[in-house]
Amino acid sequence: MKIKALIYILTGFFLFSCNDLDLNPLSEGSSESWNANASELDMSVAYLYDIDFWDAELTRTSTSTSLSGYELEWTDRYTDDWTARASLSDITGGTINSQSSFVTIAWKYAYTCIAAANQVIVSLDKAAESVSESKLKEYEAKARFARAAQYARLIFLYGDVPYYTNVLSIEEAFSLSRTDKQTILEAVYADYDFAAEYLPITYGSNELLFPTKGAALAMKSRIALYMGDWSVARDAAKACMDLGVYELHPDYSTLFLSKTKNATENVFAIPRSVGLGIYIPRGGRAKEPITRIAGGFCNGGPSWDLFSAYLCEDGLPIDESPLYNPHEPFKNRDPRCTASIVEFQTPWLGFMYQPHPDSLTVLNFNTGKYQSNADSRGVGQYASYNALTWKKKLDEDWLDLLTDPDNRIIRYADVLMIYAEAKIELGETDQSVLDAMNQVRARAYGVPYTDTSSYPAITGTNQDELRKTLRIERRMEFAFEGLRYADLIRWRLAEKALNTPIYGMLELDDLRERVVKPGLWFFPSTPSIDEDGVADFSGMHQAGQINLLVERQFDPSKQYLWPIPANEILINKNLTQNAGY
Repeated sequence: MKIKALIYILTGFFLFSCNDLDLNPLSEGSSESWNANASELDMSVAYLYDIDFWDAELTRTSTSTSLSGYELEWTDRYTDDWTARASLSDITGGTINSQSSFVTIAWKYAYTCIAAANQVIVSLDKAAESVSESKLKEYEAKARFARAAQYARLIFLYGDVPYYTNVLSIEEAFSLSRTDKQTILEAVYADYDFAAEYLPITYGSNELLFPTKGAALAMKSRIALYMGDWSVARDAAKACMDLGVYELHPDYSTLFLSKTKNATENVFAIPRSVGLGIYIPRGGRAKEPITRIAGGFCNGGPSWDLFSAYLCEDGLPIDESPLYNPHEPFKNRDPRCTASIVEFQTPWLGFMYQPHPDSLTVLNFNTGKYQSNADSRGVGQYASYNALTWKKKLDEDWLDLLTDPDNRIIRYADVLMIYAEAKIELGETDQSVLDAMNQVRARAYGVPYTDTSSYPAITGTNQDELRKTLRIERRMEFAFEGLRYADLIRWRLAEKALNTPIYGMLELDDLRERVVKPGLWFFPSTPSIDEDGVADFSGMHQAGQINLLVERQFDPSKQYLWPIPANEILINKNLTQNAGY
């Protein structure tokens, strides 16, 4: 894989680069003459799939470009699934503006990839004499797939954006205005359709970097779903399903680990490899979800909101199920709960995890001895403020210097859920909808979806109830995968879910006196869960049993779109700003 083989000298400069300016030493190749043969096209296309453009997590590479150092939000920190002590992101704090770093960098990354894709597409005729027509179509398909994915992300985040498919001069670039997002969406569909026609269904093991026919269909279904285009989402997801090449990984808890490479559930993923210098290092944010006793910070992790969203084993929410006990809140829950959040008094990363304030020592399984418990507020004041810590994606590999799990862009479970949701919204509930949803749920229980007596199978067909069930299912299935933010935005639930307080444990003395001593650990009582799956902890707070850490703030008058970056507005008089910024 030549993931880092090509830098800007081959594909243009930053956003709105000028191909007429050839400022590169001749020994490094010219953008005017490049892409004249298969070898050069291989490198140019590989650049489009540089992990920097697709990273859902925090990656560092041993070879760097001037884009390196960008830290995409690799968790759900923009949502109600995330708690980071008493801090907020620019989105959950309502402080997002046109100069927010992630706003500017996401825009820059997307357009850098788009410029590179356009450069490939317009230069294909240079290689017509040495490369077969079918191979040229494949190169074009890979480039159009990359372009479609970047434009899809742009219109979802920013709305109307500049759209172009050629190589621009500086003058042309600075005169572009915003194109209606629906027009761009149709172009995105066309690019994905072309990719689906000319990309292979599978590759050999040395080409896992690139998208397939199924990936094009899946990504088309995702942006159609996000834009409320239900029939397109349904048809594209069904076409992906009908390929018959994907299936759910049998074990939900191991799917996300670095040892699980190229799972059949991966519809599109960018592989990482320590050997190739593409990995998640231990430092920085990679240490954020790791427990303090294991060498991490444990200052960012699952929220009580997420924890309370997991259903019980009877398929009911915690405020309706007789199986739920707030003092033993991990018991009798959907298996994805304990696969995603570390259960108390269980081994984790070489130590017993027990955040109880009186558990001042815990067992170190590596030494067989007890040691001071850095994950208890009774020992460390910076231990998890809500006692919860992530388990999903993490294992002992994260304690090494480097780790390299696949960077999954879309997996088969999402395709199944996209199909089901689109059918529900179209009012086309049938057995195929129930089967798709039950495949996802049954996998969590480790049983065939047809064995409906072994898990709480979904059976109802009422549209409103199924919509609620699907939304909860997505939250349980995709926690810590970066999908919750898009769901909140497209469901128009952000104004509710992101205008709620973040709660945590009381300070140590009060915690012992008001919660532990009366026998109310861990949760003093059961929060209520509303029709949208949003938990209400206010009763416990009013009773003085939990702390209000910080108030989330989301302004629905503007925050359903991100602002156009300020620097783009300044250099282009034809660009207008989104309302409210």
